[in-house]
Amino acid sequence: MNFELTEERQMLQDSLRRFLRDRYDVPTRNAILESESGMSSDIWNQLAELGVLGALFTEEDGGFGGKGFDIAVVFEELGRAGVVEPILETCILGGGLIAALGNETQNGLLESIIGGETRLALAHSEPRARYDLNRVETRCEGGKLNGHKTMSLGAPNADHIIISARESGAVDDKEGISLFLVPVSDLELRSTPMMGGGMAADIWLENVVVTEEMRLGPVGSALPYLETVYAAAITANCAQTLGAMETATRLTTEYLQTRKQFGRPIGTFQALAHRLADMFVELEQARSAVIGVAGYLEADPKLRDKHASMAKNLMGRIGRLIGEESIQMHGGIAMTQEYELAHIAKRIIMADHLFGDVDYHLERFIAMSAA
Repeated sequence: MNFELTEERQMLQDSLRRFLRDRYDVPTRNAILESESGMSSDIWNQLAELGVLGALFTEEDGGFGGKGFDIAVVFEELGRAGVVEPILETCILGGGLIAALGNETQNGLLESIIGGETRLALAHSEPRARYDLNRVETRCEGGKLNGHKTMSLGAPNADHIIISARESGAVDDKEGISLFLVPVSDLELRSTPMMGGGMAADIWLENVVVTEEMRLGPVGSALPYLETVYAAAITANCAQTLGAMETATRLTTEYLQTRKQFGRPIGTFQALAHRLADMFVELEQARSAVIGVAGYLEADPKLRDKHASMAKNLMGRIGRLIGEESIQMHGGIAMTQEYELAHIAKRIIMADHLFGDVDYHLERFIAMSAA
């Protein structure tokens, strides 16, 4: 089996890596993290000009990629540099749903998304839903939305938010969930910064009026499409975590080769050398998991979701090991914001809590294997 990138993907990887190395250094990222918006519009526009956003959409939708390995290439580089801009939220979640379900008017947003003029977010998570996509308490009755959405990723910087609401059935039924594309100006948001960068928001819906023109897709049939974009989001999340783990391992290696004790680099001490070797072994296992989940993204939904849970569980376990080992072998300097590892380690640990953690995906994998 050939795991080498195509020429186009290799060019995309090289150009994105050069751009982030030159334009997204630690002082730049720290300034972004301290800003009110938690993102840089300049960086966002430059990424759009570079074609990064277009690489996440198919040719039919106006892009030039959109496959599992395109997503993996882009997000591995974003993870390597610790990028906090809401690319996953806009292109994978929001853009993915519009590409799959949008009418002619809604599909017109895709061009402006790829061009960097429009940002989207998905408001689906709720306080009592855990990670279950079918559990939706927010309701749409008489053309009005009522409910509470929590930790809606990227919502504070979005122009439009896709909101899920139940139009029929019990709170955990698989049928009856619909989607609505709502301007952010119509909503009440409470923004909060996330650990490791990025912004999220709680959204309170009290008789928010939605029209048929705002409806995204058919009535009550949104769940399969949510599962599809969440599988793509898990792929992106795993690739992003892999990139962050590569940076953590590189920083740790450099530190062990530079820091001296008893007149020689501490990396020559057997105990630390063995721990570093374990990090490299686990890193390669994580790379294999990302290749697997990317390769099965267009497969049958059951097979796709099974591989997504396998990868997500593995990445969470390996991510914790690499994050903790990197910090422990560095010592106190690893916790300072001025040093790159502090941000990268937060990103690695936080990634486990997005789109289902280690325990959730273990349970999900067991359930799918037994079915």
